[in-house]
Amino acid sequence: MKVVLLSYTKDPEILCGAAARSCYSEKGASEIIDEITEEKARKVVAHVRDMGHHSILEHATFTFSIEGVSRVLTHQLVRHRMASYSQQSQRYVKVSEANIVEPPKIKENKEAHEVFEKVVKEAKEAYQKLLDLGVPAEDARFILPQGIETNIVVTMNARELWHFFTLRTCFRAQWEINQVAWEMLRLVKEVAPELFRGAGPACIRGPCPEGPKNCGWWRTKEARKLREEYRQVRYK
Repeated sequence: MKVVLLSYTKDPEILCGAAARSCYSEKGASEIIDEITEEKARKVVAHVRDMGHHSILEHATFTFSIEGVSRVLTHQLVRHRMASYSQQSQRYVKVSEANIVEPPKIKENKEAHEVFEKVVKEAKEAYQKLLDLGVPAEDARFILPQGIETNIVVTMNARELWHFFTLRTCFRAQWEINQVAWEMLRLVKEVAPELFRGAGPACIRGPCPEGPKNCGWWRTKEARKLREEYRQVRYK
């Protein structure tokens, strides 16, 4: 699995800060953006974000390349509709030699791993046999496992990313998309720390919404640290 932040809106926090200020100013955003400092922009972003004025987050977009993941993951990913996706085609890209994502729970169980390897080998051989028989790749792919590796390019705005992180960094999310979500969050925090301060599972910002089904992570030292950092910034 590999996650790369390919591109993002230039100076995303300054842009969002200027957009927010323009709602309450006689000046236009083109003038405000030339005057506003990074420090001031971050304060404005923090203020309006915590007020629930989340529409300003939509002005900043982030594009990722997510590589070497399963189609199990991408089927979940594309359910987030306020985004743009471009995925590797199984119609035009033959996948005979493609790797398969093997879940850790299968890999660590010797007998289960052997069953997995056997079925994957048979599926790949059957796929190649269909191609050899003249079956188009777009039809032969029907036999491929969901675990076949794929690549996908994803673009989301910051508001949708907040929603995505709330759902997918929660440890009740499926393990593969959970890992991808945490890596995406790490990458956007490097370039827009204030935009994404407090982003992550819901238990960082308040009670766990999962009730009796909660995973217990909110009790951990790491979770307490993130909650404290969020509160210190929000209420200082």
